[in-house]
Amino acid sequence: MTSNAGPGPVLRADAARNRARVLQVAREQLAAGDDSLQLNAIARLAGVGVGTVYRHFPNRLALMEALSAERFRELVAEARAAADDEDALAGLNRLLRFTLARALEDTGFASVLESASDTEPETAALKAELDRAVAQLLDRALLTGAVRPDLGPGDVRRLLCGIEHALRSGDSDEARRELYLDILLEGLRPPR
Repeated sequence: MTSNAGPGPVLRADAARNRARVLQVAREQLAAGDDSLQLNAIARLAGVGVGTVYRHFPNRLALMEALSAERFRELVAEARAAADDEDALAGLNRLLRFTLARALEDTGFASVLESASDTEPETAALKAELDRAVAQLLDRALLTGAVRPDLGPGDVRRLLCGIEHALRSGDSDEARRELYLDILLEGLRPPR
């Protein structure tokens, strides 16, 4: 028996290979510019039955979450490092820039990041870890008077997703990205 890439049940070797093949094909589709992730088409391209795909990924969101798991692990690690930064505001600034850059380069990750609900238990666990690290960071920044007291991790995530959406739907050059991040950081400060 072989385990799959995350927490959960142990998969038979053939099931683990099929799951890995489906993920590989989905990544190839995304890299080719096709973000529709139609499960029937992916099954055909992976050379597996449609039922096999749906057993591993009951819907498109579950597949997107599986594809984004590694990005989430990177984001959690970055959030922990930011929370440990001696200068909490500098850590927050770095975390926001890191997250926005990843969301802009990976639309699937961005959609999972902004989703209000999760299909996969691993995604929910990673988001909970992320929220704990961001809460720790915000608590430290609050102690120095750098952020508003009524701000939570979910607020920061939703605001950053709003910036990502604004950049995708309009002018996404570096100057605009910096302007929006500066406005966000200024808005996170306590009222004067």
